[in-house]
Amino acid sequence: MAQYLGVDLGTQSVKVVVFDAEAEAIVARGQDEVLAPSSPRPGAAEQDPADWWQAFDNALHAALQQPGVYADQIRALGVSGQQHGFVALDEQLQVLRAAKLWCDVEAVEEARQVSKLVGRAVPAGFTAPKILWMQEHESELFQRLRYIALPHDWLNLRLSGVLGTDHGDASGTGLYDPIAGAYQMDAAAQISPELPQMLLPLLEPTAPHSRLLPHWSKHFGLPEDLPISVGSGDNMMSALGAGASEDGTWILSLGTSGTIFGHSEQAVLDPSGCVAPFRDALGGGLPLVCTQNCTTVVEEARAASNHTHPELTAAAQQLTQASDVPLFLPYLSGERTPDWPHAKGVLFGLGVGSLQPAVLYRAAIEGASLALAQGLRHLQALELPVQRLRLVGGGARNPLWARILCDMVQQPLEILVEQESAALGAALQARWMESDVHPKEYGPKRRGEPLQPDSAWASHYAEKLQAFTELGQQLFG
Repeated sequence: MAQYLGVDLGTQSVKVVVFDAEAEAIVARGQDEVLAPSSPRPGAAEQDPADWWQAFDNALHAALQQPGVYADQIRALGVSGQQHGFVALDEQLQVLRAAKLWCDVEAVEEARQVSKLVGRAVPAGFTAPKILWMQEHESELFQRLRYIALPHDWLNLRLSGVLGTDHGDASGTGLYDPIAGAYQMDAAAQISPELPQMLLPLLEPTAPHSRLLPHWSKHFGLPEDLPISVGSGDNMMSALGAGASEDGTWILSLGTSGTIFGHSEQAVLDPSGCVAPFRDALGGGLPLVCTQNCTTVVEEARAASNHTHPELTAAAQQLTQASDVPLFLPYLSGERTPDWPHAKGVLFGLGVGSLQPAVLYRAAIEGASLALAQGLRHLQALELPVQRLRLVGGGARNPLWARILCDMVQQPLEILVEQESAALGAALQARWMESDVHPKEYGPKRRGEPLQPDSAWASHYAEKLQAFTELGQQLFG
C-alpha cells in the first residue's frame, strides 16, 4: 500500500487530501478555514503566515485521523499554494510582515515600473511589484529582507527547513523569463542590487524539495524523513489534478478568483498581457487567464439576502425572463484581466424587481461567468486549441452556474467529480517524485456525461458579453 499527502494552501482555507495509489482515489480529507485577508490600506490584502500554519496543522490532523488512512504507509507529501504572495523573510528565516497576497493591488505604480524593467505586462497582483512597494514604503523593513518566498515555498520551509521553489510558481513572480526558464537577474538587480540573491533556487518538477523535519514527523505521526516534493502554485497543481497534461484540454476553475488554463509545450507570450505566460508543473507552459473576482461576488450576493446558496440557486433557476437580469461587472476588488486594479463593481440596467435576491444572485453568477468567457476569447485569439473544457473549484458544485457557463461559451462542459484539484495535483506530484508515476496516468473522473450547450441561449449571451465588454471599456479601459 502507498498513500500520498496533498496540501492546498488557499486564501480562504487549507485543504489536505490523502491519495491512495492502489485505489487511485482520495480516501480522506481535512480542511480548516484561514482568517480572511486584512486590508490595512486601500487595495491591500494581507494574511499572517502563522494563520496558514495553524489551519494546516488542524487540517492535516483531521485528515490523518480518518478511517482508511495508514500513516506508516504515507510515502511523500506535496504542497500547492496560492500564487503571487510575497512572504518576506529575514536572515533567520523569520517572517518580517504579513504576506501580501495575489489579490493585493495597491502596488499599481510599482507594477508599471516592473513592467518596463522586464519588457512585458506585470499586473499589480504579481510578486515583484510588492517587493518594490516594500522597498519604497517600508525601507527599514526592506533592509532586513534576505529571502523572498511564495506561500507554498514558505510551507515547505516550515516543514523541512529548506529553501527552494519551482519554475511554475516562480513564473508568477514577474521576475522570471518563461521562455528562457530562468530568473531575469538583471531586472531584479535594478530593483535592488541584493535582490538576485534573495530569490529562491529553482528546482525541476520531479526533483525532491526536502524531507520532513524529525519534530514534525513526531508531531503528526508521519514516517521519519518523509520526502517532500517541490510543489507549485495552485493553478499548476490544479492542472495536474484535473488532467490538463495535453494540448486542447482547458480547466475552468471557480474559486476566490476565476481561472482558465491548460497545458502547452512551451510558455505562451501574449502581447496584450491578458494571458499570463506561466510555466506548469510538468516542465511545459501553462497559458492562463485569471479574473480577480469569482465566488466572492456570488457570496456577496448571497450574504445580502440572508438566504442559503441552495435556496437562491433554486429560486434563480425559476426565473423565466433572463433578459431582465441586470448586467453585473463583478470588479469588487479591482480586476486583473483586463488589468484594471482601479475598477469597481457595477450593476447596470436595473428595473423593477432587479434587486430581488434571486435576480441579484443570478446577475452575480452571470457577471463572474462573463469575465471568464471574455478570458476564453483571449485564449482563442492566440489560436490555442480549445477541444475540451473541464470545470473545477467550489463554484462548480452549483448546477445553475455550470449551466450558465456552458450556455455562455457554447461548448460541452465536463464537471469533474473531484473539485479540489489543486490538493489532488499536489498528491500526484508527490507520487511522481517518489515512484516515477507520471500525473497524466491519473484519469480524472467526471460527473455524468458532459453538459451540452443550449443553442437557444447563444445569441442572448453573445449580446450580453458584447455589452459587458463595451461597458467595462467605457468605464475603466
